[in-house]
Amino acid sequence: MSVCYRHPSNEAYVRCQRCERFICPQCQVGAPVGFLCPEDAGQTAAAALAGVRSSATATARLTARRISTSATPVTWALIAINAAIWGIQLLVPSVTNYLVFWPVAALNEPWRMITSGFAHDPSSVLHILFNMYSLFVLGRVLEPLIGSLRFTALYLISLFAGSVAFLTLSELNAYELGASGAIFGLMGAYFVILRALGGQLGQVAGIIAINLVFGFLMPNVAWQAHIGGLIGGVVVALIFANTRSLAKRALQAWLVSGFAVLLIAAAYFVADYKITNFFGF
Repeated sequence: MSVCYRHPSNEAYVRCQRCERFICPQCQVGAPVGFLCPEDAGQTAAAALAGVRSSATATARLTARRISTSATPVTWALIAINAAIWGIQLLVPSVTNYLVFWPVAALNEPWRMITSGFAHDPSSVLHILFNMYSLFVLGRVLEPLIGSLRFTALYLISLFAGSVAFLTLSELNAYELGASGAIFGLMGAYFVILRALGGQLGQVAGIIAINLVFGFLMPNVAWQAHIGGLIGGVVVALIFANTRSLAKRALQAWLVSGFAVLLIAAAYFVADYKITNFFGF
């Protein structure tokens, strides 16, 4: 658990790009290369007034290097798992039938609501490449910010929320596979966390909107999972953003767990209602 060096009661996700001390939103000073602590921000201003010019290009490269080498074990593990499963699907095509999610199987084989998020269309390399690239880009930013444990919870809950939405909004004999629901959850979470940090939201909002519209226009795309994953990611990120202090750590865990239980309960009741009415028993 990382806390702000100036406010020990505040949990911190961001490091000063110069001294690398953790700083909470209250202490973050925006700079061209990221966020600085108040001390380093003051030193930068003083240096500028004294006529000392730092190399912005070198600093930007150093920042990019730090971001690219940040500890993101969960992101890489998820990419490896998805790639391995896709490889198995290519070698043993029948495996796909045991991984995809059909709403009609929600009560008897509920694990498909998770396994479907780790399987991809074996006939399209673009399907897995696009999802894994998105996971790489979002993961290397979000995981260092919120921590590996929270990132894991965010990813899995978003994935499951996507399946719940697909179960609710699609036909019983439809099927879904792919990590898109979880990816949309990461997009929504990034939007919420960036807003909490006082960042610019226009570009992120535009990317989310374009991807949502793309899901509606393209055939054979589970847009329901996109919406569900996005909502799930936003809810989890809102919990994280509003329970950042150490005093609220237990509350954060309870709220995230409660939201997960709520999704499980919703999945059960929706599946029971739809299947019962469809088969008439």
